Amino acid sequence: MAGAGDNSQANGNGGHEQSAMEEGRKDAYDQGCGLAISIPFVQKILAEIFGTYFLIFAGCGAVTINQSKNGQITFPGVAIVWGLAVMVMVYALGHISGAHFNPAVTFAFATVRRFPWRQVPAYVLAQMLGATLASGTLRLMFGGRHEHFPGTLPAGSEVQSLVLEFITTFYLMFVISGVATDNRAIGELAGLAVGATILLNVLIAGPVSGASMNPARTVGPALVGSEYRSIWVYLVGPMAGAVAGAWAYNLIRFTNKPLREITKSGSFLKSMNRMNSISV
Repeated sequence: MAGAGDNSQANGNGGHEQSAMEEGRKDAYDQGCGLAISIPFVQKILAEIFGTYFLIFAGCGAVTINQSKNGQITFPGVAIVWGLAVMVMVYALGHISGAHFNPAVTFAFATVRRFPWRQVPAYVLAQMLGATLASGTLRLMFGGRHEHFPGTLPAGSEVQSLVLEFITTFYLMFVISGVATDNRAIGELAGLAVGATILLNVLIAGPVSGASMNPARTVGPALVGSEYRSIWVYLVGPMAGAVAGAWAYNLIRFTNKPLREITKSGSFLKSMNRMNSISV
């Protein structure tokens, strides 16, 4: 999450928890731009692999077992498993890697300059690897029967699923940005807030789109099961939704800077000023 700021003083350990998920503090950003291969960086990559593996193993495992055991887990049970898996992994690994476990989250953080762009490819590869390994483990355990496929496929039209994936990922990234990048948030509750958002989104969108919200969650099972139908929906929707959610929160983020300082940094306004000066 974001730097502790005043929140660490007001909430004790809250600042430490809050700085976990984002990994986007100014000092971390400056040091990470060079992408020097160091032990801490390797530890971050391993944390993303382990975290994504356990997340996909638990969530997709619940889907597979529910299908193979005649719905014993039930759909609400599957949603709860996804929410709990995200929550526990955030608390377990957030202080190491930032607990992204999602290429859309990593990419969205980078677009708002809260994560170094040079680390994005390594994070995305780690997340994809973890998801693929988890999907392979489930295939070895439960076989490759088509009806046990734990991936995401549209139950309705592709447009319905695309819109749902955009909205639910927007919702997720909006919440993450609030609890992970705003130093006024209560840091200790970040994992609970993000996990609850996942649970709600799965309950809402699961019956229609599968509620992926995560390209790695879709690509891993697709690679293992060789099922690529409508995969573009689960790449475009979450990526666009995450970026939009991150920027939307930035619009309402607190700042004590006057308007002239905020607008002065905009590239569009700079170009307009240049054009005006040239015309004069």
